[in-house]
Amino acid sequence: MASHATADKPVLYSYFRSSCSWRVRIALNLKKIDYEVRPINLLKGEQKSEEYLKIQPFGFVPAYIDNKTGQTLIQSVSILEYIDETQPGHALLPKDPFERATVRALVQAVAADIQPVTNLRILKYVGDEKKVEWAKHFLAEGFKALEAMLQKTAGVYAFGDSITMADLALVPQVYNGVRFGVDMSAFPIISRINSTLSELPEFKAAHPSQQIDCPADLR
Repeated sequence: MASHATADKPVLYSYFRSSCSWRVRIALNLKKIDYEVRPINLLKGEQKSEEYLKIQPFGFVPAYIDNKTGQTLIQSVSILEYIDETQPGHALLPKDPFERATVRALVQAVAADIQPVTNLRILKYVGDEKKVEWAKHFLAEGFKALEAMLQKTAGVYAFGDSITMADLALVPQVYNGVRFGVDMSAFPIISRINSTLSELPEFKAAHPSQQIDCPADLR
């Protein structure tokens, strides 16, 4: 779980409500890795500071530093795969090649197709008058496709009965859907899986309301 810094703990540059950061927080919790959070306030533009751009040239979160090796990684899906491949404990991807590819497809449906068009920089460009309508439209459109995918893959979780990387992508995106007023009752499989996962301690601890940079009024 997230804690104070020591020399060998990994460091996660994170924003409390960033869905990409959230995915990594869940993975670290599932792997039972003690880590340090360094908050980056996206609303204040801290991601564009000269210091942070040296770590993450795009100015996005998360960024992940493995202090045992001194290596830095960016892009949440790459970070998830690195954590899964280098750390023992709960496996986030199946061993079978086809099943691994199927889980990766579910992850990318969220990470590449749904989330990017509703992230903060896009919504800022769309503008305050249109951003809620924009986000609601594209989230609902994406959830419709994801629901169809899950009809073929879901068990208790997004892929069968074991938590995979697909579940880590799903939960933060449902949060965004609710936040922007999407009728989640239209997506019963997504809603059921999200409800089940949200009761697990590793997912609860990764929730935005539990982060050190979450404003008091949102806790």
